[in-house]
Amino acid sequence: MKFKKLLLVFAIAFSLFGCQSSSSEIEIVDLADLPEFTGEPYVVVNNNVPDFEESDKNTNSFEYYSDLDALGRCGVAYANVSKELMPVESRGSIGQVKPSGWQTVKYDQISGKYLYNRCHLIGFLLTGENANEKNLITGTRYMNTEGMLPFENMVADYIKETAHHVLYRVTPVYDGDHLVASGVLMEAESIEDNGEGIQYCVYVYNVQPGIIIDYSNGDSYLSEDIIETEVIGAEIRGNKNSKIYHCPGQAAYESMKDSKNLIIFHTEEEAIEAGYRKAKQ
Repeated sequence: MKFKKLLLVFAIAFSLFGCQSSSSEIEIVDLADLPEFTGEPYVVVNNNVPDFEESDKNTNSFEYYSDLDALGRCGVAYANVSKELMPVESRGSIGQVKPSGWQTVKYDQISGKYLYNRCHLIGFLLTGENANEKNLITGTRYMNTEGMLPFENMVADYIKETAHHVLYRVTPVYDGDHLVASGVLMEAESIEDNGEGIQYCVYVYNVQPGIIIDYSNGDSYLSEDIIETEVIGAEIRGNKNSKIYHCPGQAAYESMKDSKNLIIFHTEEEAIEAGYRKAKQ
């Protein structure tokens, strides 16, 4: 998993209780230094210290969601969470939202079967956002429940117990023009006690153990499929025009042998890294 330096550039213009914040540019950390996923849902970055502007550290509640970019992808979601923003009604339906890279796919190995959830950048329990397309990304169940949810619950419990405010920012991180985020950067800091109650800065991996994900478009398959292909040493046949690759046993595998658009890969991972996706049949 390769990352570039994360540069957060976003404009927040709002007026709540006389408070205004202007455009800001924040360089948080060089994500190229992050380790590969090795079984833990998140990794601490920047010594667990968020990088909020001092001018935003006040008790004026707000919430901001970036407009979708040209590829339909979500950007930064930022809020100063307080009791007044938290929901007082039950969560509604969000099934009508199709985030970038969304696919409906099931695996028996996953609790609940579904690989992908519509993941709130800022959890419903914090700001009560339901079907807000600017706040929902394609995320694995593992990232949603094992990575993000514990931090969301931590903040929600703290606010309910103290009635304090928490600056809260979640940034989806994409590799180039990929439609599915490689992960999310989560930052939070409690205001009234200067971070004594809540303070963290973590990167949560958008992965699902045992499943290989093509982040360019959301395609996925069992990791055992790659292992089996590598063991038998079979070639992977790609089409230069369509950017689709075929494995032994698939419908077009044999016919691709004499194609003028043929390109050979040794593994499926090699094909995916080259920007190809697996044929559906």
